[in-house]
Amino acid sequence: MKRARLPLLAVLPVSVISFVLVVPFVAGDHPLRWESGSMLPTLVLKGDKTTTPKTPSADGTTKDSSGTADASPAKVAEEWKKGMPQWGVQLYWEDNPKHTLKYIEQQARTQADYVVGLHANSISVSFPFYTGTRTSTEISRGDKTPTPERVARVLEIFHEAGLRTTVRPLMDEKSLDTANGGWRGNIKPSDRAAWFASYKAFMTPYLKAAHSEQAATFVIGTELNSMEGDPRWEALVDGAEKTFDGEVAYDANWDNYVEGPITMPVSHLGVDAYFPVKVADTASVSTLVAGWNDWLDKKATGPLPKITISEAGIGAMNGAYHSPGNFYAKRAVNLQVQANWYTAVCKVVQERKMSGVYWWSIYFDTDPNVKPDDKIASRLDFAGRPASEKAIKSCFTSAYAGPGTTTAS
Repeated sequence: MKRARLPLLAVLPVSVISFVLVVPFVAGDHPLRWESGSMLPTLVLKGDKTTTPKTPSADGTTKDSSGTADASPAKVAEEWKKGMPQWGVQLYWEDNPKHTLKYIEQQARTQADYVVGLHANSISVSFPFYTGTRTSTEISRGDKTPTPERVARVLEIFHEAGLRTTVRPLMDEKSLDTANGGWRGNIKPSDRAAWFASYKAFMTPYLKAAHSEQAATFVIGTELNSMEGDPRWEALVDGAEKTFDGEVAYDANWDNYVEGPITMPVSHLGVDAYFPVKVADTASVSTLVAGWNDWLDKKATGPLPKITISEAGIGAMNGAYHSPGNFYAKRAVNLQVQANWYTAVCKVVQERKMSGVYWWSIYFDTDPNVKPDDKIASRLDFAGRPASEKAIKSCFTSAYAGPGTTTAS
């Protein structure tokens, strides 16, 4: 580039030089820019958004040196510390082995930017693993299960954004005949010892990946109602704690949580909370809060500082309060139903001094900044729905300081 310009500059008249060089500098549109304190110029090409430094602002956005706001914050405003609330999002990742590592990294940064833009401080990476029928003893990876190495790289990128991370393998239900009531919560392995051996073999590489990237939590099981209380969990969890030095957790389904004790030898309990509240679509936030408290009071009244809402969500549609966890229904869209539910759940988390909430969900391969196509998207999707995003941001920027570190459960 310099070789092309220097001979030309030697012969151009002063007036032409002034027009070509001076005017663009004054207008601020020249491809060569000098930053304050720099002896050398920076080449700024058209469409290049990476050459200008960005600095965080008080409102959680980032700004370049010109003061222009960027919609994708680079880092959380305040990193999570023990005792603070976990304000999080569940990221569901069905991998495609044809996707390159570069693509994975790009998507991870896109999702991190979006989550930080919600003012979250935490993210949980959920991904599928597979079994056969309800009686199968085999646990395995599938084409959509990301490798431990890919999981580790995504965790690394999320940590660059300052996010607290959870690793959460989730049993896929496609082979369990869900049409006839089969789901991960009622599996009946024909040989439990063989099932636990296979389960451990699958989990161990992911525990190692979580350990290497210093994840905060590893969820050893999710919604496995029929397997809870099995004495074989003791050895499995003990081995997990020797491999991974973070928090080993279990996420219970909401129905089992309220019906009795969850006998799992883990250091933390989460609840996938889809409590039905039988009210009209026009119900107030306070009515929804009361409905949630009615459910929680069946288990325990008062503060619940050791409980995390590991999943909360609802369809943005009419009638969703009656069945918040219905992932498949696609009734008429009602954005306020979803937004009010999020607001109510956040109030419950704060009033009951819970340790936090993770909203279900965003999908790894989607662009969260794009409005969902309601013809094909799940009604539970919240990314791209402004009313729901506003409710989440309001929750995550609330004055709630968290359950603290010394409060008894």
